[in-house]
Amino acid sequence: MSMGANLAEGCGRRTSTELARFVRIALGSASELDYHLLLSRDLGYMAAEEFASASAALIEVRKMLTSFLNSVEEQIETRSRAAGTS
Repeated sequence: MSMGANLAEGCGRRTSTELARFVRIALGSASELDYHLLLSRDLGYMAAEEFASASAALIEVRKMLTSFLNSVEEQIETRSRAAGTS
């Protein structure tokens, strides 16, 4: 829930720099979720199969977030270079 909320907030901001900031926060939320999954498994609230499935899905989400962040940062860099040459 936190990852999605941070992405929504970032999309509602006015600049790509702010969007990138909130994508980074969403990545931090992914790390929190990773910890919660480990804790749930270790405390016996989650079966090993459920943990493996959720962890695999989280890895995919992290890859998507990282790719999105790279794209936004590339856009920021391109705009910065263009502004510097004007």
